[in-house]
Amino acid sequence: MDFDTDIAIVGGGLNGPTLALALAQIGLRVMLIDRLPAATREDAAFDGRSYALALTSTRMLGALGIWEGVKPHAQPMLEIKVTDGRAGEGPSPFFMHFDHAEIEEGPMGHMVEDRHLRRALAEAVSAEARITRLDGETVIAQDAAPAGVTLTLEDGKTLRTCLVVGADGRASGTATRAGIKRIGWDYAQTALVCAIAHEKPHHGVAHQFFMPPGPLAILPLTENRSSIVWSETAANAAHIHALPDDGYLDVLRPRFGDFLGEISLAGARYTYPLSLSLAHSMVAPRVALLGDAAHGVHPIAGQGLNAGMRDVAALAEVIADAQRRGQDVGSTTVLEQYQLWRRFDNTALALATDSFNRLFSNDNPLLRLARDVGMASINALPDARRGFMREAAGLTGTLPRLMQGKAL
Repeated sequence: MDFDTDIAIVGGGLNGPTLALALAQIGLRVMLIDRLPAATREDAAFDGRSYALALTSTRMLGALGIWEGVKPHAQPMLEIKVTDGRAGEGPSPFFMHFDHAEIEEGPMGHMVEDRHLRRALAEAVSAEARITRLDGETVIAQDAAPAGVTLTLEDGKTLRTCLVVGADGRASGTATRAGIKRIGWDYAQTALVCAIAHEKPHHGVAHQFFMPPGPLAILPLTENRSSIVWSETAANAAHIHALPDDGYLDVLRPRFGDFLGEISLAGARYTYPLSLSLAHSMVAPRVALLGDAAHGVHPIAGQGLNAGMRDVAALAEVIADAQRRGQDVGSTTVLEQYQLWRRFDNTALALATDSFNRLFSNDNPLLRLARDVGMASINALPDARRGFMREAAGLTGTLPRLMQGKAL
């Protein structure tokens, strides 16, 4: 085929642009196709969304030349406290406490607001001559042939490429067009997401408070603010979200507690239905999936974006190595190497988050006793604590070069 671009990436959220930058750095021409207009993606308003970036994810952003611009807006997570209890009753005396001083690598991760990370990626993509953006465009068909793929856009234009990467979310059109099916289930839970301002400093401490309807995560941001990811049953969440701001805060306060003083909203409020979604395969002929297009997990551990970033790093490394060997980077042989690297880890993460949610999101007294004893036991064992911290920092398993902070 006479290609219009070496690789086409469908989806302009966070994973898609990150992969585009990695591939451009090894000399490939990349086309980034996004159904949303550029103005929508680059809106600088703070909408309450933020991400817990693991240490290895920040290393990758550093290797791609992004992190230095984001770091001044990022809040290091110095400690994590995990407790169990009921709203208004305070936490159980059994808990887990993780302190970054117990591992030599430093903070386990950083909290970054969506507006800062998205803007940094957009600016880097715009400055890279090898990346072409097609904003406000929708792919309606893809035809994979032995030598390449032809994409058809909604306006009738066609594009020819060696490989299509689906970074287009849980309802991935790329996966559907490739015939990749999914397995998953609804949790009958909804995440209430917002940012709050508080009277007292958080000192870089992240809190996870498990309650029967679902967990409440209080994640430190800059400037005496925290990100809230608050899981409730779907019915409760719909009722709470419909309340005016004052009523919303009245429901949140007994769950949140008073350890940070008076609280107020700092941005818009959002809801996200929670479910598990796993693609049967991460690859198909001339197609690779990453991020939520391949695996959508419960936010209980805050690892969804980090798993997607590790997909990016692994796929970029497999492609870079294949390119150096003179291989067809879109061949089945190359794509299977990517799937072999990432499939097990992503499935394990999905099952782990599913199990944690089922274990903690209930009020069964026997399970409450078991999890409280379990947390106290882990907290009493330094090696176990360090193991959990290294896992949260993304330091376990076979790390792609980008996640070690190295160039491809």
